[in-house]
Amino acid sequence: MPKKILMIVGDFVEDYEVMVPFQALIAVGHKVDAVCPDKKAGDKVATAIHDFEGHQTYTEKPGHSFTLNASFAEAKAENYDALVVPGGRAPEYLRLNPKVLEAVRHFFAANKPVAAICHGAQLLAAAGVLEGRHCSAYPACGPEVTLAKGTYANIAVDAAITDGNLVTAPAWPAHPAWLAQFLTLLGTRITH
Repeated sequence: MPKKILMIVGDFVEDYEVMVPFQALIAVGHKVDAVCPDKKAGDKVATAIHDFEGHQTYTEKPGHSFTLNASFAEAKAENYDALVVPGGRAPEYLRLNPKVLEAVRHFFAANKPVAAICHGAQLLAAAGVLEGRHCSAYPACGPEVTLAKGTYANIAVDAAITDGNLVTAPAWPAHPAWLAQFLTLLGTRITH
C-alpha cells in the first residue's frame, strides 16, 4: 500500500540527502511531498554537497537546485503516514520555526515512521522528541542528541539504526541501510 510521506527541507539541505530518498521513495510507489516553510510547490531550494575528503570535518560545495512539489502552508502533518528529515545546513534554521517543530512532534505523538539523517537530528532535538531514544547523526550533532536526553548512536558512516518508529543514520553513505530500514517501517516489500 503506497504511503504519503512528508519531507521537510530548506535552503542548503544536503544534496544527496534530499535527492536520493525523494527519488527512491517515489520509485517504489510512495508519494513524497517535499516542503519548505515560506515556499510553495514549484519553488526551489538550494542544496549543498557535503563530502568527506580527509579533513577534520566535511567540505561543502554548491549542489543542485531542488524543486519543491508541495506547499508547507498547505501540508498538514495528520494527512501523512511518515516523515523524512534530510540533513545539511537546513535543519539548523528550520528548528527555529514553531510550525516545523509542531509537525515533527505530530509524527512522534502518533507513532508514525520517521527517518532522519545527518544534521536532521538537530530538528528532532529541538522538537524535544529524542528523550529515551537511540539516535544517530553526523558526529558533530552527537552533543545535541545527548542534551535532548537521547542516546547518541556512534555507528559507522554507512550504517543506520532503528529505535521504535525512528530510523537515523550519520550521513549519506548510509543510504542503503537507512532507506532499507525506513522501508521496513513503512511496510514496503520489494521482491525480485
